[in-house]
Amino acid sequence: MVDQDLVGKRALVTGAGSGIGLACAREFAARGAQVTIADVSREAAETAAAELTGEAWVVDLSDTAAQEDLELDVDILVNNAGIQRVTPIHEFDPEVFRFMQRLMVESPFLLIRAALPGMYAKGWGRVINISSAHGLRASAFKVAYVTAKHAMEGLSKVTALEGGPHGVTSNCINPGYVRTPLVEKQIADQARIHGIPEDEVVEKVMLTESAIPRLTEPGEVASLAGWLASDKAGMVTGASYTMDGGWTAR
Repeated sequence: MVDQDLVGKRALVTGAGSGIGLACAREFAARGAQVTIADVSREAAETAAAELTGEAWVVDLSDTAAQEDLELDVDILVNNAGIQRVTPIHEFDPEVFRFMQRLMVESPFLLIRAALPGMYAKGWGRVINISSAHGLRASAFKVAYVTAKHAMEGLSKVTALEGGPHGVTSNCINPGYVRTPLVEKQIADQARIHGIPEDEVVEKVMLTESAIPRLTEPGEVASLAGWLASDKAGMVTGASYTMDGGWTAR
């Protein structure tokens, strides 16, 4: 039986139409929260919202100008939306780099900015940023993603320092490779870059640094997000929780 410890709370999860975001939305809903599914895909957002008796927010979060005047009435904000591109720096499209920074750095900043006044007024709030092992370590050929995740770490820590006196915590979750559509879409690019067959990518590229030789499951990440959203984690803030099978222990 899942604790109903989030009854009366409103949660907004970005990129929640699939993968980690959907798993987090399911976790919060199971614990009693009212969940808003934010996703660029109308079909994915509305399907997930219907499943969880929540709300769908169909939104292109890379359009950051449209978010500057947002006001959000939420108790829990999960910044999860993101994409990956695997390309050497000298071949990386500058517009794709800028797009990824808007989506994965500027938008989380603007959503936090929009949510904090309401959280401050209530004296309670949770900001959970789905970062990555790549927020703590680098890998070749992922310049935009690594840059964005490192920036998210800083954003999360500043939010923790400012939010703490108001009852608001902010933390990062740092998974390694998770079994999601985002990871699956990388396999062909990784095979091309490294010159190996696609069926060897997971073992020879993705799990080479992990002491536990398997992909992380979305539900495992969501279980940590659920704990971070609870009152049991009220003294946890400014932290980065690795869930990478030992990758960052090296």
